[in-house]
Formats: sequence, structure tokens, C-alpha cells
Amino acid sequence: MLCAGKKSYFAAAVCIITVTSMLAVSYLPLQRFSYQPKVTQEGRRCRGKIANGTITALKGNKTFIISPYFDDRESKVTRLIGIVHHEDVKQLYCWFCCQPNGNIYVSKAKIDVHSDRFGFPYGAADIVCLEPENCDPTHVSVHQSSHGNTYQLPWFEIKNRKAETFSVDFTVCISTMFGNYNNVLQFIQSMEMYKILGVQKVVIYKTNCSHLMEEVLKFYVEEGTVEVIPWPINSHLRVSSTWHFMQDGTHIGYYGQITALNDCIYRNMERSKFVVLNDADEVILPLKHPNWKAMMNSLQEQNPGTSVFLFENHIFPETVSSHMFNVSSWNTVPGINILQHVYREPDRKDVINPTKMIVDPRKVIQTSVHSVLRAYGKSVNVPMDVALIYHCRKALQRDLPRESLIRDTTLWRYNSSLIKNVNKVLSQTILRAQN
Repeated sequence: MLCAGKKSYFAAAVCIITVTSMLAVSYLPLQRFSYQPKVTQEGRRCRGKIANGTITALKGNKTFIISPYFDDRESKVTRLIGIVHHEDVKQLYCWFCCQPNGNIYVSKAKIDVHSDRFGFPYGAADIVCLEPENCDPTHVSVHQSSHGNTYQLPWFEIKNRKAETFSVDFTVCISTMFGNYNNVLQFIQSMEMYKILGVQKVVIYKTNCSHLMEEVLKFYVEEGTVEVIPWPINSHLRVSSTWHFMQDGTHIGYYGQITALNDCIYRNMERSKFVVLNDADEVILPLKHPNWKAMMNSLQEQNPGTSVFLFENHIFPETVSSHMFNVSSWNTVPGINILQHVYREPDRKDVINPTKMIVDPRKVIQTSVHSVLRAYGKSVNVPMDVALIYHCRKALQRDLPRESLIRDTTLWRYNSSLIKNVNKVLSQTILRAQN
């Protein structure tokens, strides 16, 4: 026997620990070796089609690739943002195309399904592969086998290969626009509020929206404010419009929102100083500062080493309105006029308000909707007297009388600029189309 001698419990425990340690030490090098890229084809052209859609289904293995990103924060890896079936997808390989010699390296992938799957069979996943040491690959393909040819595989361009200087300070990520979205007026107001507060770019993952909303998006794209990412997830999976699995045969929750948010962080990692994760009906309102830049400078100075700033969500019910700022020309535009909704629900006893975030994208590894799952650096809850999320939507506390709501006119600080800017957009989009 490997362990013999004393029969005491202590000796047995020492024996077990020793054997376990020996096995672990001998196993780890093998595990690391199995993940090292290996040349499978030398001096051959990397043939195959370049994937050009936002969501690419891999043939027959319940895996969907969004986009690969270079990530050297811990080691030199390609991190593919994707969607996988959490039980059925057990093994994937990255095929790297190395130019100009044409060598193809294969690396076994680590499949990391995000923990916030909320019971759905499919969830956001990081598919992570070590890159070859003697090559900076520009493209990668993913396959369930380490053998075969590359002719039939889709190739994906690896983004973030080159570090860039920040082109913007704030990028807002909105995911996802679905349900033939038609809340046009509130959307325009949110866009103009973002711009007033210092946002230069808004990224929208769009499944579908109304014709009027398309006109508005076209305006903002041409202006340079909005980037629309097509998000045809309902062409690949049965989607749910709720966040929690209801045993109803759907595959993934809320139109794959979590996957889109993670992609948006990596997509903007090298070009935006901060990324803001919120919905189109939400605006982070600073209470002590004129704009987000001043607010974030102060928050970073007070919270060194922090990479995630969490802001409390507060509901301003769309059913309770004020007679102020009833702009007549807006009455024909579908959607909510947020300037008329300045009564917010009080905090509920023993219920923690959900949060949305402003993050340093270079410090985030994985995110969920209301918090990050993995990040370098700390997360900080921003006090309500510094900023809050103005969220105008259906009431959560429907039975509250009006006198129980809190009148909060913080939004009115911006009314003059907001009205002028909204009128300008409407005159060039909706009102022009109606005339």
C-alpha cells in the first residue's frame, strides 16, 4: 500500500493530503499542456468564409459565436463572446490562422458559462483559447474537433488586437431593442439627456422596432451618436421577454441581454474610457455635479482602485404625471414625455433597489445586468445624494396613492436644453415624416 503504518485518524488525513497533492502536481502540467496551441497544418492558406453577421451558429453543436476579442490582461488569449447550451457543449477548439506563413494552430478552449443564466438552458459564455506564442493571429475559427480542414469553417476577425487611444469618454450600451419598440419620444429624450450629460456614443443591440423608430435611429447613426448592432437572436433561439426561466420551452432570457452587454463592453474596451450599462428608459442623473465627467472624476478620486460604480434604480411611474412641460408638438409622437413624470416611488421595505453601472471596461471580465460577475478592482455603490437612476416605466407599487410618492424635479434642471434639442431632432425626423 502507498500509505501504511499508523492507523490514527491524523496519519490517515496526512496520507490522503499527500496523495492528493502528488496527483494534483502531476496533473497540472498535463492540463496546461493540453491547452497549448499546436500546429496542425503548415504552410497552407486559411480558407473559409469570413463571418459577417453579429450572431453565427456553429454547425450542430449548440454554440453561437458573437465576436472574438484579444485579451492579454492575464495571458495572451482570444476570448470569444458566445452563447452555449450549458449542458450539451463540453468541448470546443480554436483554430488560429497565422499569416504570412499560413500555419494553422489549434488550441483547446476553456468554456466558461456565466453564472447568471437564470435557469435557461442557454447562457452567455466566454470561450477562451491560448494564442500561439510566435504568431499574432488576425482571425480564428471554432470547431468541436481538433482535426479536419478549414474550408467549411467560418472565420472571425479578432478585435482589440491593437491598443487604441480613447476616442470617447462615455459609451452607453443599450440591450436589447425588441418587441417592435415604439417608445419614440422617451427614446429621443434619453438620447438628448445622454448627450447633455457628456455621452459621445450609444450602442444599441436591435432585434426589431417600429418604422418611426427606424427613422430616429437613422438620424442618430448619421449624426454619429448611435451605433446599431443587428441582434437577430430570435432567428437562432426561442427567446423569452422575461429574465427568469418559466419552463415554457424558451431557450434564453430577455433576448440574450447578458450576452449583448458583455459583447458591448469588449467592443468598446479600447475606444471608450467608461461604459454605461442601462436601458433606453433609464438616465443616471447626477445630483451634485453638472455632468457625468465631473461626477466620475469626483467618484474616482474618492474611491481609488474602483472599476465598477453602481447606481440605484428609482421608478417614476408613467401613470402619474405633472401638467408642466406639456409641449403640444410632442403630443402626436408615440411614447412618454419624461418631463411630465417627476413623482418617484419610495423605497420598499426589505427590498434592495436594483442597480445599473458605469464601468471601466478594461477592468471587467464578465458582467451581468445589475452587477459585474468578475472584474479587476472594486465595486462601489454610489450614494443616492450623489446620483440616482431616473427610470420612467410602469409602476412597481401600483396601489400607492399619489401623496405617498416623492416629488423629485431633478430632471427639470435640464428642461431648457432638453426641449430645444428634442424639438430639433423631431423636426428632422418624425414631424417631417408626418407632414
